[in-house]
Amino acid sequence: MSNIVLEIENLSKIYKSQPALNHVNLQLKQGRIYGLIGKNGAGKTTLMRMVAGLAFPTEGSMKLFGKSSRKELEAAGKRIGALIEAPALVAGMTAKENMHLQCLMRGFPNYEAEDEFLELVGLNSVGKKKVRNFSLGMKQRLGIAATLMGNPELLMLDEPINGLDPQGVIEIRNLLKKLSKYENKTILISSHNLPELYQTATDYIIIHEGEIKEIISHEELDERCKSYISLESTDTNQLTRVLEEKLKTSNFKVISDYSVKLYDLLDERERIGRVLYENGVIITQFAEVRTSLEEYFMSVIGGSEDA
Repeated sequence: MSNIVLEIENLSKIYKSQPALNHVNLQLKQGRIYGLIGKNGAGKTTLMRMVAGLAFPTEGSMKLFGKSSRKELEAAGKRIGALIEAPALVAGMTAKENMHLQCLMRGFPNYEAEDEFLELVGLNSVGKKKVRNFSLGMKQRLGIAATLMGNPELLMLDEPINGLDPQGVIEIRNLLKKLSKYENKTILISSHNLPELYQTATDYIIIHEGEIKEIISHEELDERCKSYISLESTDTNQLTRVLEEKLKTSNFKVISDYSVKLYDLLDERERIGRVLYENGVIITQFAEVRTSLEEYFMSVIGGSEDA
């Protein structure tokens, strides 16, 4: 049995002659958490809306759980839980009443699950308080609980931690990891909070101006963004010779005639400096560097604006 939950080929969406998505190709695998990263207007919400069946492509094809016909996609959509743009909640109802309504709308008969999901998101003690009096974070929690009704296999969450306090962020992060690891759910998260995505996602999808620029696993990202010591010298040959012969390491990369990235001995900077000095290596720069997810994102899309 294939572990591919979603497969998109050559998908495009045009609004008023402007492409919102441009020939997107994408696969989501079971049990993974995908962080969807892009600036405002990059196409993140449009992509989620099309997967959820709330919009239709101008071009291209999509398979959900191996199904591709219009009728099959409609049926497969019942296996999706989606929180896109804002939770669809009734302001005059309590949290429990909103969950009960979700049960009725989805034909999900197990009303005992209402309390279970409210407890999962930390809303089991709000009682008769109406949703109109909820904070933004409480509404987000309730929206996430509503997406879990019906035990969906694919969760799509648009800015799920928006408005949450630090404790709430940690609780939702742990919940999503638990759903992925122990229930094998596939999760697609769109968020501008890149440090939080870094702690949550197993894979990252970078989208810019409607195009997928890169799909990279957490392990690959760590390899590309790992800490290193940046060394610049007037004589790179002499620098690398001392690194190999005196400091006994070959875990470095020559970047240019003047620059070397050293991935070893990060906790021995004083010794590195002393050995280089004793062996006549003139160092013009010596600094520990780590590329963040934000910096990597900007390097992929180009530019320096905030994501």
